[in-house]
Amino acid sequence: MGQDRFRSSEEYDEQAHRLYSDGDYDGALEMLREGLSLYPNAVELYIGLGYARLAREEFAWARRAFRRALELDASHEDALVGMGEVLLRMGDRSRALACFRKVQAMGFDEDVDLMLTMGRALYREGLLAESRDVFSKAVSVRPDNGEAVAALAFTLHGFGDEVEASRHLRRALRLDPDLHEARVYLGHLLFDRGDWEAALREFERVSPGEHWDSLAVWRVIELKRALWEMEPGDTRLWAWENRLEELESFLDPIDQLLAEIEASANGYGTSPAPDLGQLELLLGHCPEENRIQTVRLQEGQILRGSWLDIVRQMRDMAGFSHEPITHYMKRLAERWHEQRGVEIPATDPAAFLRAAIRAGLLTLEGESDV
Repeated sequence: MGQDRFRSSEEYDEQAHRLYSDGDYDGALEMLREGLSLYPNAVELYIGLGYARLAREEFAWARRAFRRALELDASHEDALVGMGEVLLRMGDRSRALACFRKVQAMGFDEDVDLMLTMGRALYREGLLAESRDVFSKAVSVRPDNGEAVAALAFTLHGFGDEVEASRHLRRALRLDPDLHEARVYLGHLLFDRGDWEAALREFERVSPGEHWDSLAVWRVIELKRALWEMEPGDTRLWAWENRLEELESFLDPIDQLLAEIEASANGYGTSPAPDLGQLELLLGHCPEENRIQTVRLQEGQILRGSWLDIVRQMRDMAGFSHEPITHYMKRLAERWHEQRGVEIPATDPAAFLRAAIRAGLLTLEGESDV
C-alpha cells in the first residue's frame, strides 16, 4: 500500500481504465477514489469516475463526477461527451445535444472515437437522425474506419433502409473482417430476407466462442439442420449447441423462459429440423398471444412483429443486443418511471408494451385492444 501512494494520477487513471475495460466497475471505482484522495484536482480521474458510475447506471453520481471535471476544465472534450451521455440517459436531450455540439464546434468532429461515443449515445436513446448525422460525419472523416461504417449501417437499418444498411455492413467488413457484431447483424438481415445459405456463411465466420447473440446461434443450428440435413446430436453441431447452452446459462429463470418463447415463436428449439421449403412458413407461425403487431415509437420508428419481437427490436436498436430482454425491460421501465412517473411491468413483453401504449409512451398502429 505504501508503494501505491507514489503512483501518479496518470497511473491511477490507466489502472482504473484497465479494470473498467475488464468489466470490474467496482474495482475501477475503488482505484479512482483512491487516486482522487491523493490528486483531488485530477480531471481525468473525475472523468473516469463519471464513466464508471455511468456503467453502473448511477446517473446522478455520474453527472456529479462529470460536473466536477468541467468545473476544473470547462472545455475538456471527454468530460463534455460524458456529461452529454448522462443527460441523455436522464432525459435532458436539449442540454445533452448542446454538449455534443460544443465538442464538435471545438474541432473534435474529426476525432472518430469521440464521434462514435456521441453517436452511440444518441442511437441508444432512439435519436436516429442525430446519430446518423454524427456517424456520417465520422465516416466522411475516416472512410477507412470499419467501426464507423458499421455504426452508420446500424442507424440506416433503424430507418428501415435495408439496402443501404447491407451495403455499409459489407463495406465495414471489407475494411475490418473481425467486426463480429457487424457480421452477425448482416447475417440476421440475410436471414430475414430469406437468403439462408448466405446468412449461415456470415454467422459461421464468427467462431462459436465469439458469438454473444443467442438468436444467431439458434439460427446457425437450425440452418445447419435444414440445409445440411443434420440430425439432433450430430457432432458437427456440438460446438454451437454448447455455445447456446453457455449463453442460456447467463439468463435467470424468467430470461430463460422468454428465450424459449422467442425460439418457439421463430421456429427454433428441439423439434426435428424443418424442411427448407417450410422454414419461412415455420418462422411466420405464431399463436394468438404472439400475433403480428405494429408499434410506433415516440421518435416515429415503426416496429412490427410479436410483442417479444418488438421488445427485442427496441433493445437492439438501443445498442443492447447483448443484454437479456428482462434486464432491458426493467431498465427502460425504471427510466420511464423516473421521467414520466408511470408504472410499467417489466416481466412480460406483452404486458410491458401494452402498459407503455396505455401510458402514451408508444402507439399501437391499427388494433387498439391493449
